[in-house]
Amino acid sequence: MNLPLPSRTGDAGWLRAFDAVVPAVLREFSPQVLITQHGCDSHQLDPLTSMRVSVDAQRLVAERLHELAHELAGGRWLALGGGGYAVWDVVPRVWTHLLGILTHRPIEPTTLLPTAWADLVRTRYGHDPQHLMTDGHDGWFRPWSAGYDPADDVDRSIRATRVAVFPAMGLDPELD
Repeated sequence: MNLPLPSRTGDAGWLRAFDAVVPAVLREFSPQVLITQHGCDSHQLDPLTSMRVSVDAQRLVAERLHELAHELAGGRWLALGGGGYAVWDVVPRVWTHLLGILTHRPIEPTTLLPTAWADLVRTRYGHDPQHLMTDGHDGWFRPWSAGYDPADDVDRSIRATRVAVFPAMGLDPELD
């Protein structure tokens, strides 16, 4: 699924878009294995995109995908890495969370990054990396079931995707 979202979409919109599209499509598709790609380009620190998503939202989506893999595919889930250009501050944290979730050993968001990692990045690259496994976002979003807001850019993108994709899968874009 590719769900185009407006520039500067943050956690609440990104999580709302996931909630509005992915579970329904996966349930209808009924996969034998879930294959997902976990790029970090959507993060607010990524220098090449204009999204405003946190490590915390990406962790929440990984947790939800883990639940869906167990619900729909007997726990069979192949999670792949992907893009992301905030290579010191974002990619290691997102993928560490992902690996923790995959192995049923999630990392507490308030965990400090290893000192050895911070020292390596500081020494080798002259950059002081993030110190926690969180960006401090709470992960709140308004679920799609709360209703469509035609004045909201994110909601219009979500609805356009649902209208374009859902009928081809036998889903009603207004209900599912």
